[in-house]
Amino acid sequence: MTSFDLQAILPELLLALYAMLALVAVVYTGKDKLTPLVTWVTAAVMAALAVLVGSQPAVTGAVFGGLISDDAFARFGQVGVLLAGAAVLLAGQETMKKRGLDRFEYPLLIALATVGMMVMVAAGDLMTLYMGLELQSLSLYVVAAMNRDSVKSTEAGMKYFLLGALSSGLMLYGASLAYGYSGTTRFDGILTAATDGHLSMGLLFGLTFVAAGMAFKVSAVPFHMWTPDVYEGAPTPVTAFFATAPKLAAMGLFARVMFDAFGGAVADWSQIVALLALLSMFLGAVAAIGQTNIKRLMAYSSISHMGFALVGLAAGSELGVQAMLIYMAIYLAMNVGTFAFIMSMERDGKPVTDIAALNQYGKAEPVKALAMLVLLFSLAGVPPMLGFFAKFAVLNAAVQADLTWLAVAGVIASVIGAFYYLRIVYFMYFGETEEVLETPMSPAAWVVLVACAAAMLLGLFNLFGVEGAAAAAAAALVN
Repeated sequence: MTSFDLQAILPELLLALYAMLALVAVVYTGKDKLTPLVTWVTAAVMAALAVLVGSQPAVTGAVFGGLISDDAFARFGQVGVLLAGAAVLLAGQETMKKRGLDRFEYPLLIALATVGMMVMVAAGDLMTLYMGLELQSLSLYVVAAMNRDSVKSTEAGMKYFLLGALSSGLMLYGASLAYGYSGTTRFDGILTAATDGHLSMGLLFGLTFVAAGMAFKVSAVPFHMWTPDVYEGAPTPVTAFFATAPKLAAMGLFARVMFDAFGGAVADWSQIVALLALLSMFLGAVAAIGQTNIKRLMAYSSISHMGFALVGLAAGSELGVQAMLIYMAIYLAMNVGTFAFIMSMERDGKPVTDIAALNQYGKAEPVKALAMLVLLFSLAGVPPMLGFFAKFAVLNAAVQADLTWLAVAGVIASVIGAFYYLRIVYFMYFGETEEVLETPMSPAAWVVLVACAAAMLLGLFNLFGVEGAAAAAAAALVN
């Protein structure tokens, strides 16, 4: 281990060290009394590390003998998960307190899950991949079932645990096949095993099982079955975290494995990814139409959006990876803002998730309703919101890769999906008059909501530098 190795993993080390020290300090001082302070400090540490990761030059060469890939692609993913985690912690602090869930374990588990995600997007070896994946998953299993007094929360945690164990088994089986037929767990070693742009039958089976395990993490069809129940049963701030940072990390890991380990056989895996994308886009769009619970609706929305992101990956090109990264960055902002609003939905001090409760909300809270309208239009892909340009980027990458049929399918799925977003807008402005929904927000949650909505419009000028960063990240991965 050299100083270059330590420099490459410095952000992960600092965050893990903070989480462990904070855990010891809180246990020996005041436990839950210090939860608000721990939440704010954890969010501040994650935001500071995001600045550190974004400003620090990547270490060139093999890190830990190739176990870690410290490049622009890893930095892009790490900045995204750190910022998303910090935003969700701040926006959801007041909600966790109202629901009696403001335990000090929550922000520290989020921090440890983020460490796992940072390792995932920088993995250069199947063992590193699995280590990061399990660190993330073990933390999320716990937070999904944090509300011990709720049957639905307990059910959500159990379903996520059991199905997560199944997906881990599939991934381990695929990794063992990849190791058996290539003789190494290093991504670059597996890459050399592909001859003439095609994989041996054993490696192809290994790729399929590994892809199935990663498809579970991004909730792609047909590995999506956990998503609606976990989103509905988990506390809303936890659902907000599930819908944001882990999705970016899993999608980054998906791209990392496909290009770094199996990049010599794009023709083989592009078909698998294209099928996952097609099924996810349509199931998410169609299944969400009949939902009345806004958290379940957002679960199916997430499935559909992951399908669009997979369209960029299916292109198998640098342009496709760039489009996928841009899509995921915009997706994070849209979902963080949307869930900041959903967290605040209540009536008589009790949480409300029924979409019909938003009737005439636009008259009672015009600013919040307008912010929500912008975010919903962006999720639907309505121009000139950033969501439109995100979808255009991945569909254009598909066309450039001669996957026109997939791009046409994406357009159809987007039109279908627009219905349930616009239905929420209809309720807010044209629904039947009834008792107005209460949406008390902390200053932090209000700032997150308005800032994310503003970004959907103001980002039209230069995407806040995301486009250039995504281009550099894609070039680092593909070339």
